[in-house]
Amino acid sequence: MNRRTWYVLIGATLVLTSVILYLIHFGIFGDAHHIYIYMVGDLAFLPIEVLVVTLIVDTMLSEREKRQTLKKLNMVFGAFYSEVGTELLRRLCAADRRGKEKLQQLESHGEWKKMDFRAVRSVFASDEFKVDSSLVDLESMRDLLLSNRDFMVRLLENPLLLEHATFTDLLWAVFHLTEELASRKSLEGLPEPDMDHLGGDMSRAYGTLALQWLEYMAHLRDNYPYLFSLAMRLNPFEPETMVEFA
Repeated sequence: MNRRTWYVLIGATLVLTSVILYLIHFGIFGDAHHIYIYMVGDLAFLPIEVLVVTLIVDTMLSEREKRQTLKKLNMVFGAFYSEVGTELLRRLCAADRRGKEKLQQLESHGEWKKMDFRAVRSVFASDEFKVDSSLVDLESMRDLLLSNRDFMVRLLENPLLLEHATFTDLLWAVFHLTEELASRKSLEGLPEPDMDHLGGDMSRAYGTLALQWLEYMAHLRDNYPYLFSLAMRLNPFEPETMVEFA
């Protein structure tokens, strides 16, 4: 039995139940006038009930569910950046010849208000995230990604990611980079076309990593200031980070 048939069956059952109850009421009291009055009154109130239940209550519940889902998603983002994302982003940024310019965008804001995140997000969205593969320790990056491949596979199995296409695209970009590095017998002395291809794969992952990291930082800033403080002290755009307060 498909869902549509099930809904029709439930609807018919409810209507039949209502008719039977009205007949019982008429059989006991014999007052059709009373039945008509309440039936018309109930029908008149039905549009208002639909408005309250469907448009107002349902919207409030949907917004609440959306906030809860986003909160759980950000827990997934946090696990990803803690395990592999921050370190990968740091290595890619170190191979970005314009990495210092991106760091200056992050350093130009002290207290980090919402408008600051919007400003940096706008700059990042229009900026070029290009990795020079010759500046990357390819074997070390391959080891980093392969050691975390099982962890990233488990992330892809999380049904919450169906709600966030951007992060799913990010994981696929990182997976593709992992496979490109793992498929080569040796990463030393690669020809220039291979280096250019790897540079393109790294740049694709780099851009999505950076933008998603910024979104995650905005979430931490609004909801978990203590985690935001640590995350900014581990800033992957900073060549030499220091957890200790100066």
